[in-house]
Amino acid sequence: MSLDKRKIKILKAIISSYIDNAEAVGSRTISKKYELGVSPATIRNEMSDLEEMGFLIQPHASAGRIPTDKAYRYYVDDLWKKVQSSSNVNLHQLRGIIEEKANEMDSVFKNSVRILSQFTKYTSFIVAPQLKQAIIKRIQLVPVTDKKVLLVLVLNSDIVKQVMINLSNTIPLEQMDKISSSLTEKMYGHKLGDIDSVKKNIIQELYYIRESSGDSLFELLPYLMEQIGKFEDFNIYADGITNILNLPEYNDVVKAREFISFVEDKNSLAKLFQITGENALDISIGHENQYNELRDCSLITATYKINGKLIGKIGVIGPTRMDYDKVISTVKSMSEAMNEIISQNFNDDKEE
Repeated sequence: MSLDKRKIKILKAIISSYIDNAEAVGSRTISKKYELGVSPATIRNEMSDLEEMGFLIQPHASAGRIPTDKAYRYYVDDLWKKVQSSSNVNLHQLRGIIEEKANEMDSVFKNSVRILSQFTKYTSFIVAPQLKQAIIKRIQLVPVTDKKVLLVLVLNSDIVKQVMINLSNTIPLEQMDKISSSLTEKMYGHKLGDIDSVKKNIIQELYYIRESSGDSLFELLPYLMEQIGKFEDFNIYADGITNILNLPEYNDVVKAREFISFVEDKNSLAKLFQITGENALDISIGHENQYNELRDCSLITATYKINGKLIGKIGVIGPTRMDYDKVISTVKSMSEAMNEIISQNFNDDKEE
């Protein structure tokens, strides 16, 4: 048995109705809502065939049918042919929104993940560049209180990382500026991932400023090096995590809690969003996902680049009953907008 034109029309109508209403679809609903030119009885027979072929299931004996993962996969593969040549999202408008206050790479990520969540109404993520390969450009110590200092680390492509440090003794402002300048001078050009191997040499090289800074430098330096070396190899920006609670599929509190626990776990997300190829866009549906917590979800991801190097992913997680047309277009456009903004504003000619 094959999918002829009539079966395809009926299947798409069922998927469209279920995406809109999250309710099992009956033949009468399809007959009234969609002009297919056939009777409810014919639609009923075709639905039985589609169920036998694995595209539909009937959750209860008296209920209508709902699409399976196989149905969504067929729908998405057919839809993808059209999405590649068009988009429902205004790329120029999207760029304008992302570029607002985008003076740092961090701002681009925060804006992008927020907009992605707002546009799709689902949970969105962006995996930031792998910091271990990032190159140090500047280190600045900023006093917050007498015994609290903010360490600001500026990396290539204007990526900024910050960490709060507690001191046992106060360091005068002029000494802190001198320490910042000396750290920048000695650590400029080093990869973040190489700090552990060179920190002993750097501490020794900074010995000459001990007289002006006193013992405070040597109390601070080892701790500073340790904090810099601890910066994560990845950073994940997320938005709309609780959007899932607005969906009828997640009225079950236990199911909702499992989903939220999963998406709040950075290690799980790092594996989920790992970069394994250069596909412009990837879509995994229901049981195609490797994690049990996402077996009722679809994941749509796209990659982005810095200096021509593929270094991160953006993505949306939602129910298998998601509005694929809208989400695919939005993720695709967001990826293109990020690539353009990063290329124009954050390319670093010094990067090898």
